[in-house]
Amino acid sequence: MEQLIPPEWFIGLHWSVLIGIAAAATYGLMNGADWLVHGASYLARRLGIPKVVVGATIVSLGTTSPECAVSVMAAWNGRPGLALGNAVGSIIADTGLIFGIGCLMAVLPVDRFLLSRQGWVQFGAALLLAGLCYSAFGWQGDAATLGREVGALFLTLLIVYMIMSVRWSRQRLRGLATEPDASVPAPVALPGPADLQYDEDDPAEAAPAAVAPVPEPPPPPTAAVGEAKKASVAWLLSLVVVGAATVVVTSHILIESVSELARQFGVPQVVIAATMVALGTSLPELVVGLTAVRQGHPELLVGNVIGADILNVLFVIGASAVAASLPILDPLARVPHIFLVVHLPTMLTVLILFRVFIWIACRQGHFSRWMGLPLVTLYCAYVVIQYAVS
Repeated sequence: MEQLIPPEWFIGLHWSVLIGIAAAATYGLMNGADWLVHGASYLARRLGIPKVVVGATIVSLGTTSPECAVSVMAAWNGRPGLALGNAVGSIIADTGLIFGIGCLMAVLPVDRFLLSRQGWVQFGAALLLAGLCYSAFGWQGDAATLGREVGALFLTLLIVYMIMSVRWSRQRLRGLATEPDASVPAPVALPGPADLQYDEDDPAEAAPAAVAPVPEPPPPPTAAVGEAKKASVAWLLSLVVVGAATVVVTSHILIESVSELARQFGVPQVVIAATMVALGTSLPELVVGLTAVRQGHPELLVGNVIGADILNVLFVIGASAVAASLPILDPLARVPHIFLVVHLPTMLTVLILFRVFIWIACRQGHFSRWMGLPLVTLYCAYVVIQYAVS
């Protein structure tokens, strides 16, 4: 991800200038996240698609595409090892850090339709990646790589996944069209004059001339729904694209400026690598997810985490492996086998824990706040281990 904004641009700048750049980047980052979340939520209303589905497709694609482009360029430029580490690290950060913090902030809703489809694709893609990596290491030893045939397989599965996502969305729309609206109360049948018994000899019980019909309560109009209906799909899509681009660019400017500021104040390089670099790979998804929760759209967070995990395997690793074979071991690292002994086991542990929480949440109807604590703790332990072996 560091090639998107060259670090050389910030070297030698005065600390006051770096603080100003960081402040401006933070302001742009927050505004970009607001544009992305507003555009995605209005687009969901405009198209009649659940927000969790928009989060799993459009939002996750917008926040993952720049990372895919950078990983592919790194593979072309002779640094293919970045792709595997970036993709697996992003999965751990998305599920452990971002979803964990989201759970701690609010009770997150459960969408059984998405969790029973995209949720299993997320888990299956990670299992496939881990199985291929361990199989390649067992077969090829220290020279193990994920070749172009693996990349072609992942890209083929990506096409299948996108086709199935469209079909699932259509099934979802048909299901929503046939379901009654729970927000509108059912009309109550009131007795009419013919249904009542009257004593015609008693003037006090004379039958009324007519019973006025009870009007049905209109659905409560909201400003958001009105704005969503007025805005065109093209405008909302452009808002999502501009918001995603702003989030990605400003997040990297923020990370590079703060990293250079830390160097000037004497912070050790290894500490910067274990914190700023780790945060930089997941900052766009983190800001977008927390903004969605803060604005009352937690479904976008759930969908974005699941969709981003799928795309990190099928899209980022697939496209990078097609560009160049990806080495599983890093001979320049202090622990060359760190990907096999730290990254992959942590990814599998986080996703297994996530599946357990999905099972609990489907039974109780929501993700509880306490579920965020073990996920965030696991992510912090992962960062500490990376710092220790660096």
